[in-house]
Amino acid sequence: MTLTASPPRTAEPMGTGETKTKTRRREKIACAVLMAPFFALFTLIFLIPLGTALWLSLFSQDEPGLGFGPEQTVFIGLRSYAAVLSDPTFLNGLSVVVLYCVIYISLMVAGALALALLLDSGMAKLTRWAQLSLFLPHAVPGIIAALIWLYLYTPGLSPIIDLFAKADITIDFLGLNAVLPSIVNIALWSNLGYNMVIFYAALKAIPNEVVEASVVDGAGPVRTAVWVKTPMIRASIVTVVMFTLVWSLQLFTEPVLLNQATPAINSRYTPNMYIFDAAFTRNNYSMSAAAAVVLLAFTIALSYFVTRWTNRQEAQ
Repeated sequence: MTLTASPPRTAEPMGTGETKTKTRRREKIACAVLMAPFFALFTLIFLIPLGTALWLSLFSQDEPGLGFGPEQTVFIGLRSYAAVLSDPTFLNGLSVVVLYCVIYISLMVAGALALALLLDSGMAKLTRWAQLSLFLPHAVPGIIAALIWLYLYTPGLSPIIDLFAKADITIDFLGLNAVLPSIVNIALWSNLGYNMVIFYAALKAIPNEVVEASVVDGAGPVRTAVWVKTPMIRASIVTVVMFTLVWSLQLFTEPVLLNQATPAINSRYTPNMYIFDAAFTRNNYSMSAAAAVVLLAFTIALSYFVTRWTNRQEAQ
């Protein structure tokens, strides 16, 4: 039986443990200093408003007696949440924004991706000017964009409607069945170029060797775009979908402005309009806060579902 002697352990130099501890402490301090602005903004912009909304949703202002006494803050529990979730107007507003998300996100992602692939293919001339012209509508503020399209949607003012009338085509952009596509059109006009730039930047990061290999294998321009380039920018597509989803669920500006011109949009057409109406028209801050919390929970749940679904697709 052979015994092998283990090599002698060399003693660590004096102070090595202390140096490591100090280094780690400095790294933690540096990390805390760098992360402090984020946590400060996160607390100021998200946590404090969320806490205020939760507090307002659980309490209500009550006037004792015949209304001559001072208002008292009364704990009402989850009554505001029950009222919001049983209100058909709020539930109808949720269904409107869900339908809006399905139509808008599908058209926006498909359109922006198609434009980005077209520019990346080199088929479009004056690529930089094309990017600039497509991006310019995003520089127009949302209120101004809605006012421009309101002018183009209004009968008697719109040159587009007059042009259709000369061809014996009658179209009501603000009608009951066309008002949601009209809102989608405003959002597409404003944001299509912005998301196209994101996709185009992701496409430019694809190595040329990958595209050249697909061409050598006999893939044409269309097959290369669909089966090679698009899967390689999947992360950018998912990111755009997530941000667009969160933004779309907060739909407010366009329907509020179009509300002045059509009866198809009421003052509670979307959840955000419902929240605004409850707070500033009905002065019911408890119900407004409860509706805001419900909308936040719905947004988080939908975002989580989309994230899990995309992760599952990537795993396959």
